[in-house]
Amino acid sequence: MSNSSGNAVDPSRATVLVLGVGIQGRAVVEDLDRRSPVARVIAADSNDEAARQWLGSIGACRTTACHVNARDETALRQLLAGVDLVVNMLPASFEEPVLRLAIDAGVHLVSTNYAHTLRAFDDAAARRGIIVMPEAGFDPGIDLVIARQAVDEFDDIDTLLSYGAGIPAPECRDVNAINYKISWSFEGVLRAYARAARVVLDGRPCEVDGRDIFDPAWTHIATFDGLGDFEAFVNGDAVEFVQMLGIERSVQTSARYSLRWPGHCEFWRRLAKLGFLDEEVVPGTGVSPREFLRRHLEPRLQYGPGERDMIMLRIEARGTRGGRPAAVRWEMVECADRDSGALAMSRAVGCPASVVAQMILGGDIRRQGVGCPARDVPPAPFFEALGQRGITIRKTILEGPGGPRPI
Repeated sequence: MSNSSGNAVDPSRATVLVLGVGIQGRAVVEDLDRRSPVARVIAADSNDEAARQWLGSIGACRTTACHVNARDETALRQLLAGVDLVVNMLPASFEEPVLRLAIDAGVHLVSTNYAHTLRAFDDAAARRGIIVMPEAGFDPGIDLVIARQAVDEFDDIDTLLSYGAGIPAPECRDVNAINYKISWSFEGVLRAYARAARVVLDGRPCEVDGRDIFDPAWTHIATFDGLGDFEAFVNGDAVEFVQMLGIERSVQTSARYSLRWPGHCEFWRRLAKLGFLDEEVVPGTGVSPREFLRRHLEPRLQYGPGERDMIMLRIEARGTRGGRPAAVRWEMVECADRDSGALAMSRAVGCPASVVAQMILGGDIRRQGVGCPARDVPPAPFFEALGQRGITIRKTILEGPGGPRPI
């Protein structure tokens, strides 16, 4: 039941395919099964038996599991031919291949990975009459919609700072030597630790080399009430951030940061300087330093029974509103549920993806082509839906002339 018209689909008759039923994908499936009006959900994974057992454990009533080899283009085509929307929760390397197939099938697509090369398919998706919404998770995702809200509330913004974290909860912070465990793809973490960052300083773009992002010049302490101090290091592209929001002419300072418990930056600064985050294969070994780190550390950084993760998000904006200086902070802090053991990161990524999928099917998101949450997701219904799922965002008017501190 493909949707080549691009019009809103009656959700009560819609079929949604979720590709990849790992930690984050399960949160998407569970939300669609329990909180959406869709007729049918298909949970597709290479380990369909594990997915089937999990569906039984949660009492899923409208979801069926099926096997899929994500590298089998014929199998993916067959799955896409019978659905209205696909939520792609596969690793980033599958983003472009799945998008190409979705465009061919005339099927809407939602994903939580960065858009990167996907925007090149904007015209092709629009011609096919479909809506494609990457970056529809936590960070990127919720942060982008908050930033949209900030732009709507201010007359002009001169400072925009974004912070995000997925780290052990306070009672688990000392669980290992680096005060860190994995709540999403560790391959993605290491890739982010090695990539260059872009910031805006004095109104001009500035690039920070990937090996320098942990240097003291590009880090600072961010304090959260009731939680204490965290290290913030530049990570991401703030130049693209302000451009997608249409505020590049007014912004003088902007940066995107990751947050970690103290001590994290110095550890990774040394590894980066020694080349342990490089991706070139070491002659005679068959692996790169980064791949060695992934293989060695990944099994040692998993959350164990009773260990909780914590997610943190902060957006700070300063500018003018009503002709007067103003500064506002939005914050979101969530910890894993003690009873279910579900990671906070999985809910924070999966629930927004499910909500965006439902907004597309219901017609709340209408722009065809490759969209962006900062531009195309209406904040009010999005935040209302998150609130119904227990995901709350606190807004604070900052006092004093300084407002948010620039980098």
